[in-house]
Amino acid sequence: MKELRHLNPYLLRYKWHLIFGLVFVVISNLFQIVPAQMVRNAIDLVTENIRLNRALKDTSVQADFLAIFSHGIFIYAALILVMALLRGVFLYFVRQTLIVMSRLVEYDLKNDIYAHYQTLPLSFYRRNSTGDLMNRISEDVGRVRMYLGPSIMYGLQLITLFVILIPIMFSISAKLTWYSLIPLPILSISIFYVNNIIEHRAEEIQKSQSRLSTFVQEAFSGIRVLKSFTREEDSVADFARESNEYKRQSLKLTRVQALFFPLIMGLIGLSTLLTVYAGSVEVINGSLTFGNIAEFIIYVNLLTWPVASLGWTFSLVQRAEASQKRINEFLQTKTDIVSTDNLAVDIRGKIEFSNVSFTYPDTGIHALKGISFQINPGESLAIIGGTGSGKSTVSYLVARLYDVTAGTVTIDDRPIQQYNLVHLRQQLGVVPQDVFLFSDTIYNNIGFGLDAPTEEKILQAAKDADVYQNIVDFPQGFATRIGERGITLSGGQKQRVSIARAIVREPKILILDDALSAVDTKTENTILNSMKKIMQGRTSIVISHRVSSAKLANRIIVLQDGHMAEQGTHEELIEKQGLYHELYEKQMAVDEVEG
Repeated sequence: MKELRHLNPYLLRYKWHLIFGLVFVVISNLFQIVPAQMVRNAIDLVTENIRLNRALKDTSVQADFLAIFSHGIFIYAALILVMALLRGVFLYFVRQTLIVMSRLVEYDLKNDIYAHYQTLPLSFYRRNSTGDLMNRISEDVGRVRMYLGPSIMYGLQLITLFVILIPIMFSISAKLTWYSLIPLPILSISIFYVNNIIEHRAEEIQKSQSRLSTFVQEAFSGIRVLKSFTREEDSVADFARESNEYKRQSLKLTRVQALFFPLIMGLIGLSTLLTVYAGSVEVINGSLTFGNIAEFIIYVNLLTWPVASLGWTFSLVQRAEASQKRINEFLQTKTDIVSTDNLAVDIRGKIEFSNVSFTYPDTGIHALKGISFQINPGESLAIIGGTGSGKSTVSYLVARLYDVTAGTVTIDDRPIQQYNLVHLRQQLGVVPQDVFLFSDTIYNNIGFGLDAPTEEKILQAAKDADVYQNIVDFPQGFATRIGERGITLSGGQKQRVSIARAIVREPKILILDDALSAVDTKTENTILNSMKKIMQGRTSIVISHRVSSAKLANRIIVLQDGHMAEQGTHEELIEKQGLYHELYEKQMAVDEVEG
């Protein structure tokens, strides 16, 4: 239960749900105990008056006696019915307090986990898979909710029922009580073990179902490749193999489930049989009545489900603790990207890297080695280099998605660590290399970074990014909904929408991280001409492997294996006949061939 202590503040937050739930559980239990006593009295009333009825046979008072006797039985029946209805009402209240409490805690816990996710650095997401993150906020929280709801509810029902009922049973007959209780612990332990087997096999079925779904999804997504390489028969055979594994796991679960209810019914029957046997002996000895036997049978049935649910509840608690441990691991993970002074000031845009080195914490890759440069407010810098040269790492450090391993990064002559993270990033416009668009309208995707986007700003940003005409040509224009990960749009359109999303914020610092890699040369030139106007008056960093994009910048640096190989203007670097000149010649030759 150590891991589940994390939930105590949530239980305290909804303490009144828990308190009223306990009260309603006690009342509902009373309304199922009292009818058993009424059944005892009714049966004893019948058995005690049978002889009297026979003695009054054929007399004038027999009819009056039967009327009074029937009236008494009817009153007992009516009271038992009322008790049953009242128990149903209070069971409803139990669920409206305890189960509702579990749903409220589930809601709060999911929100807290998601909010905590937002505070964690980019390195955290590189270390953990998306599927694992989603499982902890959905499946693991769902298991915790089962502990907070059904486990607590059935636990309270069992405890209160035992506290109230066992003394009553012992006060009637200790011997009969022990006989009736003997099979119940066996029932609880058996259900605990059987339920664990069921849960384990159900998880195996889930895994098999997941593999099957993944296989089918890949097959349908890659159907063109399958048909092109004529691998349909192999695909069918692979599907049959996965499907057969799913069938095998399902049958294993079915065999165990087939034992579940016979086990319960058998042990309940044994408990009832022992109660009847021991009770009959006591009736013969004259220490108990027939009504006591009926009363005890009802008590045994009242205890059966709570005791049976004890094993199931233990299993739920075990699973909840394992899930809460996984949740706690993430909740205890703290970001190392924190502000020292929490400065929330407007920036002018001066950026300086002083002997900056950086190693990715998750992979150990040494991305930057002793990089130094300075960009004055309103100036632009192009960073050119091949794959793995460290270009994108510069953008990560400016946006403070990571902290430098060595050296310093300053903005407006202040260490970047002094700035409030949110306020700093609100003044940046970043166009990432891997474009991500949300499954929403184009309008909302462009205005994503604004709290209150205006139509005028959205339209102007689309025009500046040279995507306006493409958008208005769609039947629904800016209201066109983008499919998952932007599948509705072409690669170039996605990248231009991403550019529009960055510039609509009117950022002080604009970072284009290989933003034109998915567009053709003609479209690139059109966007570059628009970008000249956009970049005026704001600090800009243009990261690209294309030399053509570098022409936008006042100054160019060339990175190679994390080192700064060259720096200067376009003309200066061409004259040096170095790495930049080599890249320029190669790309010009490729453009001529494509042209």
